[in-house]
Amino acid sequence: MSAPDSKTTNDDSSSGRSDGLMHLTRKLIEIRSILLSVDQKDGLKLPSIVVIGSQSSGKSSVLEAIVGQEFLPKGDNMVTRRPIELTLVHLPTENGKAVEYGEFPALGLGKITDFSQIQRTLTDLNLAVPTSEAVSNDPIDLRIYSSRVPDLTLIDLPGYVQIASMDQPETLKEKIAALCDRYIREPNIILAVCAADVDLANSPALRASRRVDPLGLRTIGVLTKMDLVEPEQGAAILRGNRYPLHLGYVGVVCKGAARKSGDNMGDVARRSEHNFFSRHQEYYGQSSSLMVGTDTLRKRLMEVLESSMASSLHGITNAVQLELEEATYQFKVQYNDRKISAESYVAETMDALKARFKDSQAQFAKPAVRARLKSMLDDRVMDVLEQLYWPDARTPELSALVADGKLRVEDIEPYWRYKLDAASSLLTKSGVGRDATQLVADGLRALIDSIARNEPFNHHPRAAERLVQLSHGILRDRMGVTSDQVENCIKPYKYEVEIDDREWDEGRTRAVELFEREIGMCETKLREIRKRVGGSRKLNRIVDYVKTLEENEKERKRRRIEAGEGETSTSAPEAVEEYRYSPASIVDARHARLYADRLAVLKFRIQTLKGKRCKAGPNNDVLCPEVFLNVVANKLAYTSAMFINIELLDQFFYQFPREIDSRLIYDLDRSEISRFARENPAIRRHLDLQERKEKLEHVMQQLQSLANLRKDAQPTPRRSQGLFGSFF
Repeated sequence: MSAPDSKTTNDDSSSGRSDGLMHLTRKLIEIRSILLSVDQKDGLKLPSIVVIGSQSSGKSSVLEAIVGQEFLPKGDNMVTRRPIELTLVHLPTENGKAVEYGEFPALGLGKITDFSQIQRTLTDLNLAVPTSEAVSNDPIDLRIYSSRVPDLTLIDLPGYVQIASMDQPETLKEKIAALCDRYIREPNIILAVCAADVDLANSPALRASRRVDPLGLRTIGVLTKMDLVEPEQGAAILRGNRYPLHLGYVGVVCKGAARKSGDNMGDVARRSEHNFFSRHQEYYGQSSSLMVGTDTLRKRLMEVLESSMASSLHGITNAVQLELEEATYQFKVQYNDRKISAESYVAETMDALKARFKDSQAQFAKPAVRARLKSMLDDRVMDVLEQLYWPDARTPELSALVADGKLRVEDIEPYWRYKLDAASSLLTKSGVGRDATQLVADGLRALIDSIARNEPFNHHPRAAERLVQLSHGILRDRMGVTSDQVENCIKPYKYEVEIDDREWDEGRTRAVELFEREIGMCETKLREIRKRVGGSRKLNRIVDYVKTLEENEKERKRRRIEAGEGETSTSAPEAVEEYRYSPASIVDARHARLYADRLAVLKFRIQTLKGKRCKAGPNNDVLCPEVFLNVVANKLAYTSAMFINIELLDQFFYQFPREIDSRLIYDLDRSEISRFARENPAIRRHLDLQERKEKLEHVMQQLQSLANLRKDAQPTPRRSQGLFGSFF
C-alpha cells in the first residue's frame, strides 16, 4: 500500500505545483501586459519568450503545435514581416468542451473563433508592410484564449534569411538581424528553433543567441524534424555536448499524418509525435533523461518563464515603486490630484461651446443688426449719389435752387423729380433682401469660424469642420426663405415712401454725419498720398503734369478726328514727352484728383444740407436728395432687421445647439470620445499621466497579491527567505 499511497501523494503534489505554477504565470503575464501598456522602459519589462530561427527551421510549426491550431501566415515568400506578440491564456473547459478564440486588441475585432480568419488577418497585417521595407518594427498584438494552451507570452519574429530575393531590399538580412537582436536582449528568454537535419554550426538562431547569451543561461534549443535523422544522431544532438545550453534542448516532430475532416490539428500532430518517440524508447525514453515532445516543451517553457519572471520580480517591484512615486508626485504637482475623463472633457467642451455661442447672440441683437444693415445701405446711398447726382453737370443748379428762398416746390423743374424717383428706385430695387440676408449670414459664419479656430476646437479639426458644416447647413435652409420674406416686406418702399417731420430731421442729421465721415476719409487719403509722394508742393506739380498729359492727349485725339484719320492713323506719331515722374507717382496723382473732386462736391453739398431749405421738412425732398435717400435707407434697414431676426436669427440660434447635441456628440462611442479628448495635447498629457499612475497602482496591487501567495506555499529550506523565494 505504501507505494500506491506514495504515488498518489506525489501526483497530488505535482498537480498542486502545476496549478500554483499556472496561477503564478497567469498573474505575471497580466502584470507584463500592464507594464507594456505603461512604458517601454527596460526597467519595467518582465521576460517574454522570443522565438527565433531561419525560415525553413519549422518555427511556425512549433508555435502552432503549442497552440494546437493553424493560425500563422503561410506562403512561399516571406510572410512574417512584423513581430507577433502572442499571449496565450488558459481557460477552463465549459461543459467538458474546449473553449478557443483569439483577439486583436488594437483592431477591435472582438472574439474570433475561426482560426482561419485569424490567419487571414495576420497575413493581411504582414503584407501591409511594403515590399521595399520588407520588415517592420511595429508589433502585432494577438491574444489566444483556449482550454488547450498554457499561460505563456511568446514573440514570433521574422525568420533569418541568407540571401534576399530580387524583389526584396539588399539590406533585408541586416534588418532582420537588427530586429531580432532588439528582442533577444535581457531579460527575455530565447527559444532558438533549429532543424535537426541541419548542422547546428550553421544555425543562425544559435549564432545570434550566443552573441547576447554566450553561456546559454537563458536559451532553450528546440530541434524540429527529429524524424528526419537517425534516432542515435538525434539523441546525441539533444544531449548538447557540442553546443551546450543551460536550459537544454527539446526535440519535437510537429507534424502529423493526413487528418480527417473535423480532427483537431494539434491532436493529430501530438499523436503522430508520440508514436514516433514511442517507437524509439531506447533513445528517447525516460531512462535517457532527454526532453522530447510538444507537451514537454510546453511544460519546460512554463517553468522557465515562471522562474525567469519570478527572479525579475524583486527588481520590477522596486522599479514600479519608483515609477509610481514619480507619477504620484507629478500628478500632484501638475494637476493637484484632479482626475478627469474623456467623457467629462467632452461634456465640458460642449457646455463651453454653447455658453460662448449664447454670449455671442448679443452681437446679433436687433439694434446691432440694424446698425450693420444701415452701414451697408449708407455705402449704397453714396454710390447712388455718385452715380446720378455728382457727375451731373446740372447739379450746381440744384444748389442754386436751394439758395432761392422764394422758389416754391411746385415750380421746380420735373427733371429733378424724375431724378429723385430714379435714385429711390435704384436704392430700393438693388436686391436689399438678398444682400441684407447675406450680410447677416456672413456674420454668423464668421462667428462659427472664430469658435472653430480658437481653443479648444483648434485641437479638434474634424469636430471644427463638423461645426462649420452644421452651421452652413442651417443657413442654406433659411437664407432663401429669409431673403424672399425681406423683399416682400420692403416692397411698399419701392413705390412710395411716406416721411414725417421727425424722420426727416433725423435723416438730415444722419446725412450730415455721413458726409462729414466721408470728408474725413477723403482728407485722410489725401494726406497719405502727400506723404507718399513727398509733400503738397510735389503732389501739386505731379497733378499739374497729369493735367497737361491729359489735355495733350485730348488735343491729339481732336486733331486726328478733324483730319479724318481716326485712332488707326498711319501718319507720323507725335513726339512722346518723356515721363518726369515714376508711374506710381502718376497713379497717386490721378487718385489725388479723384479724392479732391469728391471732397469739393461733399463740402459743397454739406453746406446745402445744413441750410434752412433742407431743415424745412420733407416737402423739400427734391432739393435735398441726400436726406431723402438716408431716410429711405433707414426704413429699409429697420424693416429688414426685424424680419431677418424672425426668419433667420431666431431659427439659427434655436437649431444650432440642438444640432450639436444630436449630430456631434450623441452618436459618439467610447473609443471616439477618447480619441476626441486625446486630440487636445494638454488633456492627452493629463489622461496619460493619470492612466499611468492608475496602472502602476494596479501593478503594485498585483505584486502584493503575488507576495501573499508565498504565505500559502510551503517554503523549501534553501528558499525560505525572500519575497518570491517560494517560486524558485
